[in-house]
Amino acid sequence: MSADDTSLDRLVTAPRLLVALDFDGTLSPLEDDPMAARMLPAARTAVDALTALPCTWVALVSGRSMSDLRIIAEHGDDSPVLLAGSHGAEYWTPQSGTVEPTDDPADVALRDRLRGEAERATAALPGVWIEPKTFGFGVHTRKAAPADAEKADSAVDEIVTAAAPHWRRRTGHNIVEYAFRDEGKDTAIAHLRELTGADAVLFAGDDVTDEDALRSLGEGDLGVHVGPAASTSATVVVGDIPAFAALLARLAEERGARGGIDCEHV
Repeated sequence: MSADDTSLDRLVTAPRLLVALDFDGTLSPLEDDPMAARMLPAARTAVDALTALPCTWVALVSGRSMSDLRIIAEHGDDSPVLLAGSHGAEYWTPQSGTVEPTDDPADVALRDRLRGEAERATAALPGVWIEPKTFGFGVHTRKAAPADAEKADSAVDEIVTAAAPHWRRRTGHNIVEYAFRDEGKDTAIAHLRELTGADAVLFAGDDVTDEDALRSLGEGDLGVHVGPAASTSATVVVGDIPAFAALLARLAEERGARGGIDCEHV
């Protein structure tokens, strides 16, 4: 369904509001070159308007590694926007900067070995790209022919299953991700809600990996799926990024017009 007055009113009037947003496919179009992704201007304008409001926090919640997320989001050290990278395993706040977990060197060594094996196994398949990630790697097949994409996914599945069957496997738009950590975007939402003391949360995403976060939302929160209608736990579906940017802009305008909001920022 589309956003209505009731679904936005509880966000407009929430004493402390967290707006948590996936990036790729939600604020930025999906790109053949993942590092070319950037927010659409309308989305950037809406995000800026929300961050300017009192008692309102905006967070980007992404499967990207923190270093890559900061590049594509054009996120500087002076930004008020909170970040959760690697599906909630890494965080950035204005007060603490980047916070990463301490990992077992054996996990890191296995990550590097399996990534190398994946690169060698897919080297002859045109359009396949192995993306290094902090806690694993991703197999991109957006530019590959369907048969080559299937070969790549099968080959890497076999490699990871044999050496690291405990790793988490996620699928997305033309990507399969493997990680030795188990955090999901539901982890990120719970952490950011506690960090900000939010009374209500809006979370929006476009992909299968966003469903963990959407399912974790409670009464008074709002889940939004961006893109064609699909099987989703979201309560609101908007057709594309411009439509979602318009929803965010409306939220910013109505929350700003409310006035009288006064609380300390995190």
